[in-house]
Amino acid sequence: MSGIIEFANTYLGKFMDIIIPSVLMLLVLTIISLIVGVKFSKALEGGIRLAISITAIGAVMNILTSSFSEALQAFVGRTGIELSITDVGWAPLATITWGSPYTLYFLLVMIIVNIAMLLLNKTNTLDVDIFDIWHLAITGLFAMYMGANLLVTTLLVIFIGVLKIINSDLMKPTFNDLLDAPDENPMTTTHMNYMMNPIVMLFNKIIDKIFPFLDKYDFDAAKLNSKIGFWGSKSAIGIYLGLFIGLLAGMPLMDTFTLAFTAATCLELFSVIGQWFIESVEPLSQGIADFANKKLGGRSLNIGLDWPFIAGRSEMWAAANILAPIMLLIAIILPGNKVLPLGGIIAMGLTPALLVVTRGRIIRMILIGIFMLPIFLWSGTLIAPYATEAAKSVNAFPAGLSESALITHSTLEGPVEKFVAYFVGLANTQGGKQILIALVVIAVYLALFLWYRKEMIKRNEEYKAGKEDVIE
Repeated sequence: MSGIIEFANTYLGKFMDIIIPSVLMLLVLTIISLIVGVKFSKALEGGIRLAISITAIGAVMNILTSSFSEALQAFVGRTGIELSITDVGWAPLATITWGSPYTLYFLLVMIIVNIAMLLLNKTNTLDVDIFDIWHLAITGLFAMYMGANLLVTTLLVIFIGVLKIINSDLMKPTFNDLLDAPDENPMTTTHMNYMMNPIVMLFNKIIDKIFPFLDKYDFDAAKLNSKIGFWGSKSAIGIYLGLFIGLLAGMPLMDTFTLAFTAATCLELFSVIGQWFIESVEPLSQGIADFANKKLGGRSLNIGLDWPFIAGRSEMWAAANILAPIMLLIAIILPGNKVLPLGGIIAMGLTPALLVVTRGRIIRMILIGIFMLPIFLWSGTLIAPYATEAAKSVNAFPAGLSESALITHSTLEGPVEKFVAYFVGLANTQGGKQILIALVVIAVYLALFLWYRKEMIKRNEEYKAGKEDVIE
């Protein structure tokens, strides 16, 4: 297997030097779609849509980073705050990760693992969220960057990947509840942002024990969003952010407004282009579902989609709007943080997990979110050297930044897994004490997940009992 990877790394690496990531993903998505039986026209349509999405998000990020580059440098100079790492959001990191031949290898490994789990009845979820394999792949790539060999990295990817799939089954009844959907609803997700659930659950249980009275003061997020209207929208958050940075950087007033409107435009476009990504993989998702149903004799399966099928719940956006300025303040005072939140200021790596675990109790979502945000900022700081080096290796480094700048994503999905990868990588190169530390980290990580699994099973039994009571 190492020979195959070495071959891919050599020849695909040369291929990447002459082909842009958007064209590569057009080819990859089209070919995979054809393999699972999608008609050529639909397969090609999905590939083209994905290429357009990647090109668009790259263009928006270049606008954002180039616009903020000078302001951020002035901001750091005037305040003395060393938030020197640029938060470029998720899209450039996705492009970087898909630019590595190892990502296709990890994708193949997880397809095999998912099929094996289905055949062995260890899961009912077929993961069709092919594009978002990059969240798991970047964890593996970071472990390799820190020194892990291919075998250890593969085992780490499988370990986390299996837990992700198990988690998708655990969350299914909660999704039905949140969506007011019947049991026959096939939608669930293996998205990496829900791997924050165990830690969120821990904080949620602490609130149960110490502050249970908080639920008496909870409020309807949909009504709040309707009252706030534009002033709580992504556009408004972009304006607040631009004004804040522009004023602290001492920019002229007109330049400050230009910066604010640019940020507002980019944050709105992130959501629009994000939807393009989802639409681009729909033909492939349907093709894989049809393929599996034929091969598995029509067995009823859950379909692991991207997380936004739950995005209609207003609690997520209310929490995101409130947490955005809090995140900026935390970033300024947090020891060890070097990231100024920008591309990830709308914390979509966190708020879906908050929604699922608290079942939409907005006060809990905000309080727990405040304690969770430092984990993301520290993780973003940790992976910045890798993200920067990887971006330069595939010609995806933002054009508006200086060559000495570091890039990252402040709310990248799977921050805890990045720390696990860090210690696994060190153990592989340094041995001795680092091996013991890595084993302890993995043991704690697994123990927390198993405890969370037990709690979710209890919750799911309560869902089932409640429905049986209604039937009776």
